[in-house]
Amino acid sequence: MSQRHSFALGLAMVGLVVVACTQTSVGSFGRTGSMATARYNHTATRLQDGRVLIVGGQDSSDDYLASAELYDPKAGAFTPASSMGKARAFHSATLLPDGRVLISGGYAGTTIGAISEAELYDPKTGTFLATGSMTTQRSGHSATLLSDGQVLVVGGGQGANSGTDYLASAELYNPSTGTFSPAGSMAYARVGPAVASLADGRVLIAGGGGSGPGTLMSAWASAELFDPGRGTFSSTGSMTEARGAPSATVLSDGRVLIVGGADASAELYDPKSGTFGATGSMSDTPTGVNAVLLPDGRVFVLRDPDGNPELYDPRNGVFSFDRGVFLTRWAGTATLLPDGQVLIAGGGRFASAEANLYRP
Repeated sequence: MSQRHSFALGLAMVGLVVVACTQTSVGSFGRTGSMATARYNHTATRLQDGRVLIVGGQDSSDDYLASAELYDPKAGAFTPASSMGKARAFHSATLLPDGRVLISGGYAGTTIGAISEAELYDPKTGTFLATGSMTTQRSGHSATLLSDGQVLVVGGGQGANSGTDYLASAELYNPSTGTFSPAGSMAYARVGPAVASLADGRVLIAGGGGSGPGTLMSAWASAELFDPGRGTFSSTGSMTEARGAPSATVLSDGRVLIVGGADASAELYDPKSGTFGATGSMSDTPTGVNAVLLPDGRVFVLRDPDGNPELYDPRNGVFSFDRGVFLTRWAGTATLLPDGQVLIAGGGRFASAEANLYRP
């Protein structure tokens, strides 16, 4: 796979082309307008006005993209937006309290590698502007908004080869100053870890890939907590399985659902006890997943590589799915819309511009 560093396969990627669209017990799929540019390994961020910002990624030639576009749920259509200053994929996108979107880091190809540059998208002007750069280059990192409005960035990798240059370090972005500053280090270097903001303000960081003896990439079962008040990381209970590229979804009751990472099983993290416990399993083993919390409390999960959608019900701990629905594009995005539908955009080995809507 040309121009892609090897840890890309360990990131949460998911299939996305509808082969059969039927009304099922887990919802239904339909088509919506296509993107202006075919892309995968991009990000999708729902803005405060309900539109979805699509940024960067790779095209069908594996070239890295600086372009962006906006999806309007009312019109069911995408329109081109202004471009970033830097082409990138495997970056992070974080919605800030003032409505702007922070785009940080990413990978810009084997010649350039991981980058440290960050940009802000302002929906009022429809433009990207450079902001302070991260303290180090990162790709495949995770970023999450803290309760004080800062953004915590953790882990990632720096090298074109995933067996080297994994990062345990973290940093904080301050929107008031437009600068990043060091924020300590995790106990383990991680690329593609699952990250979730807990109700008490702490941040759960679980799993992810790391360098292992004799291998390019191994998965961690360990998990850590970042305490913004103290600015420190501390260990918490380990997962029941090692997971290389899991996702974390905070449920309505405050527990965190962990799925994916090359294992069909799922587990729940209880912030009160600081422990993980097994819950239901998916019908097949996904490399990575896209998980979205639905308004009714269930979790919509798209699996990679087979592309089957599944629904997790926290009331009984069971996953349900329909064998008649198959999605076969991976490395796309899934985003909850204001009306409760889920926008599934792009993805695929050679990139696609197609977009679909999931209706619960």
